[in-house]
Amino acid sequence: MVAVPARVDVVVIGAGQAGLSVSYYLQRIGVRSGVDQVVVDRGPGPGGAWQHRWGALRLGSAHRVHDLPGMRRAGITFETADRSRPARDVVSEYYGHYERFFGLDVRRPATVAAVFDRGADLVVRTTVGEITSRVVVNATGTWGSPFVPYYPGVRDFAGRQVHTASYRDAADFAGLRVLVVGGGTSAIGFLLELEGVASTTYWSTRRPVDYLDQGTLDLEAAVGAVSQQDDAARAGTALPSIVSGTGVPKTRRIASAIQRGVLAPRPMFDHLERDAVVWPDGSRERIDAVVWATGFRPDIRHLSPLRLHEKAGGVQVTSGAAERDPRIFFAGYGPTASTIGANRAGRTLARQVFAALGETTMPVDTAPEPTVLQVPPDEPPDHVAQLMARFFTDA
Repeated sequence: MVAVPARVDVVVIGAGQAGLSVSYYLQRIGVRSGVDQVVVDRGPGPGGAWQHRWGALRLGSAHRVHDLPGMRRAGITFETADRSRPARDVVSEYYGHYERFFGLDVRRPATVAAVFDRGADLVVRTTVGEITSRVVVNATGTWGSPFVPYYPGVRDFAGRQVHTASYRDAADFAGLRVLVVGGGTSAIGFLLELEGVASTTYWSTRRPVDYLDQGTLDLEAAVGAVSQQDDAARAGTALPSIVSGTGVPKTRRIASAIQRGVLAPRPMFDHLERDAVVWPDGSRERIDAVVWATGFRPDIRHLSPLRLHEKAGGVQVTSGAAERDPRIFFAGYGPTASTIGANRAGRTLARQVFAALGETTMPVDTAPEPTVLQVPPDEPPDHVAQLMARFFTDA
């Protein structure tokens, strides 16, 4: 059975992209992994949320994973990863190799139930024991908090209902009449997978899908979307959807599916009945299953004892830390909730954590890291981090 240390300076919660990035940079500036810091992760193995994704998902332009900092020094890179294999297997293998190569101390499976304030210290209560720490870095992402909106009749529907987080295989819906709800790339991916497997598919979205004919997100849309996320985090309001602000790149595969009529969204339905969906005009279609590709919310329930939420509904985060408790840092939250955003924020956040610990020694390793993203010369350097919006995948 896995054990956790009784006391460390820093506890990082979550071993996904954000958590590993912060842990790596903390180690580089002298916060020793396994001595001064520990990473706790609820997953059964390496890979973060990717280990739980459905088998048909492959690495590609829509679902992209950027290299962790220093990954090339470990002899691996997602740029040359096998795109014919399930993404969950590739990411799990690479993350596991990364953890071992850099000696990052990850304790798993260890689910954090709650974080408490104990005067000068924080107490992280996990399923395998309690850890006392001076600082907590929350890097739990969103996968553990799937969002399913309420619509009349949802509880009365007798068919199968799954969310992106629990979707496994299109074969589970063979011969069924399936309603897919959501306007992001996951919804589109499900519709493409279900073609020829389900007997019929219907697609319902809250707003018209904004396709980008150039096949990639433009910088202006990316900057605007990330700015909205940053503004919300600073104000302590609920974080907005990224896809609603950036649109969906129209790849050749998507363009072909539109022509075939596979991707034909309808407005959000009025309500569900026991075996049917009823549209706003009163017409109804019999359905057997609903796939909710409706995104996620920040998974921070374990922080509830600290009362970090503002009346506006979110946690106010400035300079990486919670306004209500500067000992709680957030990685992969708001504008940094993407694979490239988590990487670039990891270095800055590690330095902020180091400062919060009150250390005065110089970093033990100040060698520059390889640039993760090459910025075209016509794009100002201040917008580097904002380019991460190109790689958000869910509504």
